[in-house]
Amino acid sequence: MRERGRLVKTIRRLAIVNRGEAAMRCIRAVRSMRAREGSDLESIALFTEPDSQAPFVRFADHAYDIRSPRGAVAAYLDHDILLAALQKADADAVWPGWGFVAESPEFVSRVTEAGIIFLGPTPEAMRSLGDKISSKELAKVANVPITDWSEGALTDVSDALEHARRIGFPVVVKASAGGGGRGIRMVDREEDLAEAFRSAGSEAASAFGDDRLFIEARVLGGRHIEVQIAADHHGNVISVGSRDCSVQRRHQKVLEEAPPPGLSRELLDRIEGAAVRIATHVSYTGVGTVEFL
Repeated sequence: MRERGRLVKTIRRLAIVNRGEAAMRCIRAVRSMRAREGSDLESIALFTEPDSQAPFVRFADHAYDIRSPRGAVAAYLDHDILLAALQKADADAVWPGWGFVAESPEFVSRVTEAGIIFLGPTPEAMRSLGDKISSKELAKVANVPITDWSEGALTDVSDALEHARRIGFPVVVKASAGGGGRGIRMVDREEDLAEAFRSAGSEAASAFGDDRLFIEARVLGGRHIEVQIAADHHGNVISVGSRDCSVQRRHQKVLEEAPPPGLSRELLDRIEGAAVRIATHVSYTGVGTVEFL
């Protein structure tokens, strides 16, 4: 097959760097493709000792044991262990599912250098979109609406205060790296900003090894809308729907509802169009989620 002008080898052995339900979804998809298309695609499960009798191991066409002295979860995060297993399994491609190494540009680079296809975005796209500051800068260039913000990383508390006064309280102090609701502080009053800056930076440094912060306007009474996008290797990007994730606890989603209730089709079209624009701008490939307030 040919991808953007260059030859790409046919995928016959697909390795799954994940476990449980994520792995089973991929295995079922491989089986369906064989049944519908008559292909010779085979699935390869990488498993740890506690999962040796798990359904995803038994249902895969091939299974390879991976071990780490630091435990079962660590095995799915160790690039050396994973790469050795992929080469032993003679894998043509890797599907990462979600979690583990699914958002690791370093892993993608190593897999690609080893001649194995990574089914997902490029390292460059991951780095661009995985960092909140660069994501905002890209969104602006791609004509995607963003809230008023500091236009870059904050240098110190004085810098944060200057931007907060310009934007107007309430504001949000937010870590540029990572996710999961870590490194986020809501600030309603000027006198609370210094402590929010200190604690957010400390948490971000501990959780992500990156203490860069920015500040933005807080959206009051907003909805958290996520758009699912899919992009191929020929520059085509589509939205496959959106969902409301506004019901949260400690910045973690509790309930997702699709389609988002109470929003007009016109507004949803605008949101989904913005998601497609930013994915197209960074040449994103694979499936992904673009989140909006």
